[in-house]
Amino acid sequence: LHCLHSMASERFFEKLAARAAAVDSLLCVGLDPHVKELSEPSPAAAAAFCKRLIDETSGVAAAYKPNAAFFEQFGSEGVKALEEVVAMVPPEIPVLLDAKRGDIGSTSEAYAKASFTACGAGAVTLNGYMGSDSLDPFLRDPAQAAFILCKTSNPGSNDLQTLPVRGSDGQERMLFEQVALLAETRWNEQKNVGLVVGATDIEAIRRVRAVAPSLWILAPGVGAQGGELGAACEAGLFLHPDTGHTTGILFPVSRGISRAESPSVAAEALRVQINAARRAFVEKSTSTAAEAAPVAPTLASYQKQFIEFAIAHSVLKFGEFTLKSGRLSPYFFNAGLFCSGKTMAALGSFYAQAVQANTDLQFDVIFGPAYKGIPLGTAVAMALATGFGRDVQVAYNRKEKKDHGEGGVLVGASLQGKRVLIVDDVITAGTAIREAVQIVSGAGGSIAGVVIALDRQEVTSSASASAPSESAVQSVEREVGCPVVSIVGLTHLQAFLSSSGQDSAVAAAVTSYREKLGAAEDERAPHPNPPFLARSTSSLGVLVPPGRLNLKV
Repeated sequence: LHCLHSMASERFFEKLAARAAAVDSLLCVGLDPHVKELSEPSPAAAAAFCKRLIDETSGVAAAYKPNAAFFEQFGSEGVKALEEVVAMVPPEIPVLLDAKRGDIGSTSEAYAKASFTACGAGAVTLNGYMGSDSLDPFLRDPAQAAFILCKTSNPGSNDLQTLPVRGSDGQERMLFEQVALLAETRWNEQKNVGLVVGATDIEAIRRVRAVAPSLWILAPGVGAQGGELGAACEAGLFLHPDTGHTTGILFPVSRGISRAESPSVAAEALRVQINAARRAFVEKSTSTAAEAAPVAPTLASYQKQFIEFAIAHSVLKFGEFTLKSGRLSPYFFNAGLFCSGKTMAALGSFYAQAVQANTDLQFDVIFGPAYKGIPLGTAVAMALATGFGRDVQVAYNRKEKKDHGEGGVLVGASLQGKRVLIVDDVITAGTAIREAVQIVSGAGGSIAGVVIALDRQEVTSSASASAPSESAVQSVEREVGCPVVSIVGLTHLQAFLSSSGQDSAVAAAVTSYREKLGAAEDERAPHPNPPFLARSTSSLGVLVPPGRLNLKV
């Protein structure tokens, strides 16, 4: 019987989600038979202690979490008692073994076998300090799962877990954030990884959720350790994309239940408190969305056509995509797929209309940073000339300095004393734009602004304590002191999806993503619909009025 939990073909997190929905609970009952709470210091007393808790709380428990240490202290008989306790749990309730294992090679293989096969648990807590090879044996079977220690609830966690590190993507973040990012991406190939983040550190939960938006969080510390339930829910919950349930965070409680006069009453009271916090989260999210609705951007015709154009050419896709940052995004934008003469001409037109819609942009030269910015800058300059009668100069840089001919890294118009508009496709972290700013400034130019195709309008994974809700675009605007203009932003995608009869599930996923990771709104007015100055383009074949764009080119 003790192997039934691990032998089930159902994935652990699917089973957990189903159980949480069935009993409307995110309460995980801890089975921690402290010797002081037992009738006698024996394995039999430990098993009896746990059986009483299971019997009294099985109606409200989303999961059970036996702590291996309290059984192992009794030796081999204690391990046998642990197996018996796991077998006592009703088969529809997931069992998470709290063992915090961490080793490599054959030792890790043996620990995994002990946890899943011998003990019968469906998931186990792990220490990931030794890296991916220490985790692999536990994650190999997609039906089994692991919660990896990320930002723990003990006071000494800040000794190591908040140290700054630089990830392989070049971004600096705290060590626990790097663990969360790895858990969301590289370690989660089987979709069977969760994280342990103490409810005693709300900011840590918020930061973890920003880089690991899809993972379940085990949040110990509510009750005895002083964790704040409402704030933890607000920081860590998310709405399930299919069911709409508030989910994604599990609250383990042991002493608050086991030491109560009536464990069943205590467990039900905790479930009620957690659900009240869940309702408050939904109400706040709803009211926030309602407050934001009146200022939702109205789509200009060129913005609507650009989105349709991007979808038609598979530049903009909806689904489930893992970004370079490790986030799981409901949409993906790849401007590199604008790769023909007609699509580049149309793209230049959309950029030009965004530029013309923002009358504050006054510039003399368009600068396209290598490499993607080179064709983009050229296309925008041609579109401004043929569509708006606005002839501006163009410059770009080489990646390698040329030591013959005109020499240097700059090609095209001189930037000395000129107002320069930088053109790029997106701003992810802002690194490329900052490099471009240095090049322009070094050549004696001043930055008039930046224009991009899409503004994701989401908090960066490296957001600082001084600007925790800042997007990459807002960071560039603040640091460089210039406006960043986009053809469309994430809010425009939301408006398009809600008004164009697209798949409602896609619209809901994008809205949920925006609510969870969206940067604080800036105060710039949405782009007006600019007048289009129709001009003859037959000689250049570069631009057509947006009202007559053929989206099937």
